[in-house]
Amino acid sequence: MPRGRARSSAPPEPGAGRFYMISVVSKAYGIHPQTLRLYEREGLLKPSRTDGNTRLYSEADLKQLEVILNLTRELGVNLAGVEIVLNMRRKMEQVQGEVGEFVSWVRQELARAAQEGWQERLQQALVRLPKAPAAAPESAVEAVAREPRAPKAGAE
Repeated sequence: MPRGRARSSAPPEPGAGRFYMISVVSKAYGIHPQTLRLYEREGLLKPSRTDGNTRLYSEADLKQLEVILNLTRELGVNLAGVEIVLNMRRKMEQVQGEVGEFVSWVRQELARAAQEGWQERLQQALVRLPKAPAAAPESAVEAVAREPRAPKAGAE
């Protein structure tokens, strides 16, 4: 996967939240500005840019930076590992969204089916198994265990 990203020429929209310059972020988190630039080059952070090409870090960028710093400082993960972890997190969030959409769809379909009277039709369509004799309830596992086994080919 290529690292880095295409530069965004659009400045952040007014009222879209707070943005911080690289010097403020580096002081607040106790890291060198070059480290932030490295994280951007590696594709781990994606700050927006002003018309004058100044990096502006959003609240989301700061949350991402906190994850990166936690992984590197606290857990000892290298930058390649950080990239893998961040990609896995993105994929998990995507899958969670897709599962949420699917669950919503299933709920809608069940509600629609209940309104249309599908429950009665489903109950009528199901095949009912005969009840086992009350004297000797036997599980399927016990029945298979009792069956005689054919000898394997080539066995003596």
